[in-house]
Amino acid sequence: MKRILVVGGSRYFGKTLVTRAREAGDEVTVLNRGSGAPPRGVERLVADRDDEEALRAALGSRDFDVVVDQVCYTPLQAAVARRVFAGRTGRYVMTSTMEVYDPATLPAGPVAPGTASVPVTEASLDPARLPLAGAAGRAPGPWPAYVYAEGKRQAEAVFQRDPAFPYVSVRAAHVLGGGTAEFTGRLAHYVERIAAGTPVDVHETPYATSFIHHREMAEFLYWTTDQTFTGPVNAASHGASDVIALCEAVAAQVGRDPRYRVVGEGAAASPFSFDRAYAMDNGRASALGFGFGRVADWLPGAIAETPRAAG
Repeated sequence: MKRILVVGGSRYFGKTLVTRAREAGDEVTVLNRGSGAPPRGVERLVADRDDEEALRAALGSRDFDVVVDQVCYTPLQAAVARRVFAGRTGRYVMTSTMEVYDPATLPAGPVAPGTASVPVTEASLDPARLPLAGAAGRAPGPWPAYVYAEGKRQAEAVFQRDPAFPYVSVRAAHVLGGGTAEFTGRLAHYVERIAAGTPVDVHETPYATSFIHHREMAEFLYWTTDQTFTGPVNAASHGASDVIALCEAVAAQVGRDPRYRVVGEGAAASPFSFDRAYAMDNGRASALGFGFGRVADWLPGAIAETPRAAG
């Protein structure tokens, strides 16, 4: 039995992770701002993670075998967590994102570009070489305000530069599935448009990207709590896919051929249509012993459970 703290854990695959750990017999605590009641048998602590004093007060004298941080988005949040959980946990797992590799948001300088290898490996990006942002969480260089990908890179950098505990950053592929629990609406975008005969906006060249099922993502995070490796690790199902293949899979489910509208250079397109390549290599996690599924096997089910717009 492990003592696990999940920071966040109130929705989507974070909620599934909490349930998975509790059913495995672990002692599970969630910490968030009070959104959503946890499952029976799970303790909830309420605090704003940005408020260091309030976070320490909520934790009291508790310590944990593993902390899984689902909602660390800025270097400020990472710095607070690093100070607060030093000496309180034997392992820290941060949920990061494949978007840290996105060449469209990478700063110039001493960072190996995400396109150094396609699919990208963990070695393609070393956040420890990034210039750190200021306390407000703003990024350096061309980012005058918060950018999700850069915020995650900066958060990783804080933990990796001077580790206060064994640390893992899970660079998650695009998470799909979950029906109404999938709050981003990205898969629903395709189901609704193709079912209605509305064109899908795509780039001229359909670059492949990486996906992972929401239950597989929760299982991967839980798996990391029992491991000893550290550093970044890519989490992606086998089989990178492009936007056209995704549309064809949706079309097979809804019984209607997809229509496309090609957007110009620099223009916004539908989710998962990219004008650059940064699909991920999952070789490190596979070699460490995690058995990923295949996108082709679970995608039809994920599409089938995605609700369509009424009317």
